[in-house]
Amino acid sequence: MDLPQRERLPHAVPLWVDPNREVFFITICCQPRGVNQLADAAMAQSLFGTVAFRVGQGLWWPYLVLLMPDHLHMLISFPPSGKPLKRVVGQWKEWTAKQLKVKWQTDFFEHRVRREESLRQKADYILANPVRAGLVAAPEAWPYVWFAEGSAPHFDR
Repeated sequence: MDLPQRERLPHAVPLWVDPNREVFFITICCQPRGVNQLADAAMAQSLFGTVAFRVGQGLWWPYLVLLMPDHLHMLISFPPSGKPLKRVVGQWKEWTAKQLKVKWQTDFFEHRVRREESLRQKADYILANPVRAGLVAAPEAWPYVWFAEGSAPHFDR
């Protein structure tokens, strides 16, 4: 039986959007789905280490990163670099695939957080993901989350 092929996702930021001033909600999935590759203490430490390294290099500014067993969510901004979003995320996926042996799906989902949306609401949605999946009873109990400030993020909008 032939399964339908998913179309490639467009990641071009509209010309009227300044990607350096925006926050993106990004989801990156592993393959195959349903297999725990990420919700492991050693893997989390390694992945969060790559996040911290990129922050230190000024390559991106994540507010939070949450690992689920077979995917991750990020609320993240990007500094001016002249590189398209797809390339910046793709290079990180490529590096983690080679170095950490994570098997990522091709592409990723990205949603620019609009002005009328609340970053706090997006963060709460992400942090509740392990609860919705039945992995923990409360968001605070999930250990595989990285906060830019070392604690739950604070958002102006």
